[in-house]
Amino acid sequence: MEVRSILASKGSEVVTLAGTMPAAAAAQIMNSRGIGAIVVSSDGVTLQGLLRESEIVGAVAKGGGSIGSATVADLMVTPVPTCEPGDHVKTVAELMTRSRIRHLPVIDGGRICGLLSVGDLLKHRLDEVELESRVLRDAYRARG
Repeated sequence: MEVRSILASKGSEVVTLAGTMPAAAAAQIMNSRGIGAIVVSSDGVTLQGLLRESEIVGAVAKGGGSIGSATVADLMVTPVPTCEPGDHVKTVAELMTRSRIRHLPVIDGGRICGLLSVGDLLKHRLDEVELESRVLRDAYRARG
């Protein structure tokens, strides 16, 4: 299965923020939306970086409990590994595991078109296993 199939079921909405935004405001957005990463893009189309929970936590720890005046650009990760809609899910899962990352932007023709999380991949795999189980159970019952 390809990445585009996961995006078709989960949706392709991607929260983006400009690098100039205060990191504290970005943390509030992440908290209110229940998301662990935000794509950094000044135009909402081109990937500039990725702001993850871990960067925010690290900044708070270094700042003695405060992010201070840090901006999104100060904390974002760059360069960011990416994938494409036509990439195979297994390949993407291996990349995320090898790179020890939980979020992976999906880029199509230089444009941001989605953001995959480890949770998205896990849900996909659980759905596959459930489907396989039903097919095998139905085949077994049909024989009987």
